[in-house]
Amino acid sequence: MNVEALDHVNIITDKLDATAEFYGKLLGLVRKDAPPPLTPETATWMFDAEDRAIIHINSLDCYRAYDREVTPGELTGALHHVALRCSGYEEVKGRLDAMGAEYQENLVSAINLRQIFTPDPNNVLLEL
Repeated sequence: MNVEALDHVNIITDKLDATAEFYGKLLGLVRKDAPPPLTPETATWMFDAEDRAIIHINSLDCYRAYDREVTPGELTGALHHVALRCSGYEEVKGRLDAMGAEYQENLVSAINLRQIFTPDPNNVLLEL
């Protein structure tokens, strides 16, 4: 097996609508119902411009094939952040400002990498 790319991130939340709205406003992702057996009340997926479901958002009571205890809003253990390669740096900053969201900028000058770090409504740290 060869890894080709990161496929998606799954977020379990007690704020399904607020989380979907956050990713829609910030990243321009499109909300669609997750496939059965998941239901629109318990799961929604956020799609990019290429129609890839890159963020899966599930309620606490959503069915999971591999279940484990998760507490929304707490730190996510060994997972520190999720990094999404983005374009439109100033546009993303403008969206964050319009949303009143907290964020921190960082520059890795050795490789000319500009980063924006921001938490989502569930305290999942994003690197954009």
